[in-house]
Amino acid sequence: MNKDISLSAQIHSEPHISNHTAKLNWLRASVLGANDGIVSIAGLVVGVASATNSPQVIVTAGMAGIIAGAISMAVGEYVSVSSSRDTERALLEEERKALLESPEQELQELASIYEHKGLSRETAMVVAKELSDKDAFAAHVDAELGIDPDNLTNPWHAAFASSAAFLSGALIPLVAVLLPPSEMKVPVTFVSVLIALVITGTLSAKVSGANPVKATIRIVSGGALAMIITYGVGQWFGVAGV
Repeated sequence: MNKDISLSAQIHSEPHISNHTAKLNWLRASVLGANDGIVSIAGLVVGVASATNSPQVIVTAGMAGIIAGAISMAVGEYVSVSSSRDTERALLEEERKALLESPEQELQELASIYEHKGLSRETAMVVAKELSDKDAFAAHVDAELGIDPDNLTNPWHAAFASSAAFLSGALIPLVAVLLPPSEMKVPVTFVSVLIALVITGTLSAKVSGANPVKATIRIVSGGALAMIITYGVGQWFGVAGV
């Protein structure tokens, strides 16, 4: 009996694990969004700064890039999360219908899930019955779908978070390219961006459990390559335009 209670308590604790995972996913998405803002706007302003020393042109290009990038991130995240949410709602409705039409079959299915997790058939059936008696729908969607029907991701929240993360990262290269004198704009921006990428690379590795050195090298290398290429393009067009 105590074993059943312990198992039941463990099963009820799974939503906390799910919430923790969701928070990690949000944090990971925020770090990656900031990284996108840093790299894309750094490439843009370095390319423009290598072609012209005009602060007005650099600011205009940087602000246009930030606005376009933030909107693009928001729209992309909204569409993605909305599609995912629609799919989750369809699965929830399908499960609700199945419980109404064949409750006994669904009970057996729930018991089989816990049996496959390592419980004996008898214990799995006890757990399935107890959870079903309390809230059959919640028990089934948690075990079968891993979805919390009361905590579906809000696409507006996702869009805002993605856009804000991009904006926070994008401001770093824009500020870095505007503050120094003309001859130091590109070097200062380059160094500032690499430092920021080291930070985002380290944070990304921590939240994903990856090797921090490898993750940081990948991110820094990608950002450096983007700035080198756009710097070369800016130089070429700047010379061609003379």
